Amino acid sequence: MHDTLPLLEKVRFPPISRARLDTLQVNLGYKCNQTCLHCHVNAGPNRTEMMGAETLALISEVLTKRDIATLDLTGGAPELHDGFRDLVRAARALGVRVIDRCNLTILFEPGQEDLAQFLADQKVEVVASMPCYSAGNVDKQRGDGVFDRSIAALQQLNALGYGVPGSGLKLNLVYNPQGPSLPPDQQRLQADYKRELLTHFGIVFNDLYALTNMPIQRFGSTLVSKGTFDTYMDLLQNSFQEGNLSGVMCRSTVSVDWQGWLADCDFNQQLGLSLGAGGVRRHLRDLLKIDLEGRAIRVAGHCYGCTAGQGSSCGGVLEQDASCSMSV
Repeated sequence: MHDTLPLLEKVRFPPISRARLDTLQVNLGYKCNQTCLHCHVNAGPNRTEMMGAETLALISEVLTKRDIATLDLTGGAPELHDGFRDLVRAARALGVRVIDRCNLTILFEPGQEDLAQFLADQKVEVVASMPCYSAGNVDKQRGDGVFDRSIAALQQLNALGYGVPGSGLKLNLVYNPQGPSLPPDQQRLQADYKRELLTHFGIVFNDLYALTNMPIQRFGSTLVSKGTFDTYMDLLQNSFQEGNLSGVMCRSTVSVDWQGWLADCDFNQQLGLSLGAGGVRRHLRDLLKIDLEGRAIRVAGHCYGCTAGQGSSCGGVLEQDASCSMSV
């Protein structure tokens, strides 16, 4: 696989600094039941990296010490970690909002038959991967049969109240473009999703998040192999919106890898970029002693992916009126 970091480090990006820490985004490990082309962590069934018990125990301590409002769990498939459910229970007992970044098909893996009910009982917010509302596009990006299983999973979640108005159970979907293009207007795309999923499958959900594909890991390597990496970077840079800088997720979120090491965002984590511009390696345990507010954020060329067009973050677009759907 091609390493895109040397290419990204040649690209200048405006300096930004941290605001108050609001969200702890924790990658519990790279094991996943799917292998997706756009996956920026290169997750898959054969990955064995999983967070150890000592590091896992630190999470609740940090949530309490820093008065963090949101715990955002990701992977791989975070639900495959043996400590996933205990961690969720502990965080919810602290009154922390918990997000599960779910690929939907995990609900049908052996041993996960009661996962949907567990998530509902704990009032976990589900953010589910759903790159399109048509079978062909989903299976092309995520694997054969993924669409049908995703639909069945969404229907199962709906039956428990997820996405249903007044239930208090949030179900948000995630869209990624098929290739090297910026996502279309999020509001219009959300309307299309809601219409098509309701009409054909009786499915409802709360919001759609349109995310830009990052030129790193599996997707970035594919761009290099096809000779389109530079063209995609030009698209991102030419679509830069300065107004997005104030809302990028790295200002209020810190990313924790499966070993407990900190990065400014999930993408920096996958590039091996340590927290902060100084390059000093920090661990989750350091958050028990230090405050990150005001510190410089580590930036490189991939940061244009979060600031191009509408902008892109783990919570969807940053600018509702700055849409762009150009491709290369």
